Amino acid sequence: MRLTLLPLVLATAGCGALSALDDAARPLEIYELRTPGIETTARRRNVELVVEEPIASGALSTERIMVRPARLQAQYLPDVRWADPAPVMLRTLLLRSLAETGAFTSVGRQPLASVGDYALLGELTDFQAEPVAGSEAAEVRVRLMLRLVRERDASVVASRTFDAVEQSADTGPDSLVAAFDRATAALIAEVLPWVIAET
Repeated sequence: MRLTLLPLVLATAGCGALSALDDAARPLEIYELRTPGIETTARRRNVELVVEEPIASGALSTERIMVRPARLQAQYLPDVRWADPAPVMLRTLLLRSLAETGAFTSVGRQPLASVGDYALLGELTDFQAEPVAGSEAAEVRVRLMLRLVRERDASVVASRTFDAVEQSADTGPDSLVAAFDRATAALIAEVLPWVIAET
């Protein structure tokens, strides 16, 4: 009996392996967010700013696009990805945007010398879409807690939480990504003047 079943088991296992290979070969849609247009009249100061990667929970530290159907439940859109994990992507947007203000001598991931003047530290607590009950719409929510630290004495000079919410017409990838793009642009537009004013 065992000898009779063995070929069937092996055949079933082989089908599973082939199916997994087919899934792996299927191309994924990759999305990335744009650096928002920067308009500022800030004067240039002799200040070097280091932007750290925001910390985030394991559910957010991924390239997958999160949808929360309930407060304690995390799901992800199938067959689509961010170009980078959400914290990495947000750090890149902050770096580019802060550099484009022209308000700093240097903005980077690492200090040019042994230490910079200020470090921007963050925690990404929300970066997801939430379906709106009774409709096909969804709300995209981005929430970032930031601390500005003076490097020479490791003192926190300012801290603030930034929130942005944008509505998406539906939970399709294109609609959701467009809402994420608007939400991050709105959030960064609030972050920039705050960082400039506090450094």
